[in-house]
Order: sequence, then C-alpha cells, then structure tokens
Amino acid sequence: MKLDILAIAVHPDDVELGCAGTLMMHAANGMKTGVVDLTRGELGTRGTPELREKEAQAAAKIMGLEIRENLGLADGFFRNDTMEQMAIIAAIRKYRPEIVLANAIDDRHPDHGRAAKLIADSCFLAGLRKVSTQHDGVEQDAWRPKQVFHFIQDRYIEPDFVLDISPVMDRKLEAIKAFTSQFLAPKDNEPQTYISSSGFFDSVVYRAKMMGKMVGVEFAEGYTTSKKIGIRNFADLINNVT
Repeated sequence: MKLDILAIAVHPDDVELGCAGTLMMHAANGMKTGVVDLTRGELGTRGTPELREKEAQAAAKIMGLEIRENLGLADGFFRNDTMEQMAIIAAIRKYRPEIVLANAIDDRHPDHGRAAKLIADSCFLAGLRKVSTQHDGVEQDAWRPKQVFHFIQDRYIEPDFVLDISPVMDRKLEAIKAFTSQFLAPKDNEPQTYISSSGFFDSVVYRAKMMGKMVGVEFAEGYTTSKKIGIRNFADLINNVT
C-alpha cells in the first residue's frame, strides 16, 4: 500500500501527542496516512506493551489511519545502526510515503532526539538502490520520501512552520485519551508519572493554542525541517490578520 504521509515515532503515543491533528487533517482531504511505531514502549513506568498495543490500535481508529504497525525495536536501547536502519528502510519502501513525520530533533526524553536522527538517516538510505531489503521474499525498490518533517514534543522548539488543526483538535484529544494507561491516569496501584497528570494533558492543549496563535488560528501543530519548503501559490498561506 502506498501512503501519502507516514508518521514514524519511537513510542506508541508520540504520534498522538505530536502530529495526530496533521494526519487527520490530511486524511479528511482523501490522503492516505499511517503510523509506524519503532518500539513497544516496554520501559514505560505505567501499563504493559500488550496494553499499549491495544491503545495504539484504538487511537489508530480515531485517527482514521490506513495502517499502524510496530517494528519492535528495543525501547531505550535502540541505536542509529545497521539493524535499526534496515528495519525502517524496509518499512519506508513498503509504504512509499511522500512525506515522513518524525520525532522531535531534541527533547526531554533522550529517545526522541535519537529516533529523529535514526529516522532521517533511514529515509535517505531508503533511496539508495544498492541497499538491499526484502518484503515477503520480494526485493524492494528504492524509495526516498520527498520531505522529512520533525514534530515538536515536550521541549519547546521554534517551529519552521505550523499546520492548522483546529477542525480536528477534539479528535486529537480523543486519540491521546485512548492511551488510558498513560494520560489522565487514575490513582491506582501504578505510580504517577510526568505525563499522567491532568496538568500535562492541559499543556498539550496550551501548546496547540500557542502554535495556532502564531498564525491566527485556534489550534496548530508545529514542525521543523532541515530542507527548504517551496510553495506554488500564495493562496496556500493562512491569512494571518495582524
């Protein structure tokens, strides 16, 4: 299956927090979207890998994804090395996305920045025809996404651009809430964490409001890019009334 946009992120729920609105906005316009999670989040303080997989699939339905799969890399201990790169290269060639959305280039959680570099490098390597990968026993063709954009996570990074997600903000929050083990967690036998409080959930809303305010819309998601972006028409720009 060929996708228009593929989000690749290290932990289940990274996508929901960082770029769910973007995926839903494009799906609403008829584009095919999907998610590849790199790890099962097995080092997370709350929940289990099995529970987080069920939560991820529930969130996928809310977001209207075409596919969601997990590569099963080692949470916390993956490296930007051959094995990890080859797994991601095979996934990129399998889905042939035009655009890849990836983890933040730097963040509070060290996995996020490491994953950002791993994903970006793998996107480049996927375009080299002498890098050999197979799917179901068939040699895969080389494929390089046209753009790799990094969403912004917990740590604030000045965005290179923001994308209006106002029409789907409520559904973004629903997708986040699908991870019941992680967010707005009840006081149970498991310890509370940095992300389980209502304060953290509120901060997700505040961040989207702040990003939206930058361009005069209610809610937005921000991105950084190492590659210049070109436009064909000024009509594509949001009319930010000053």
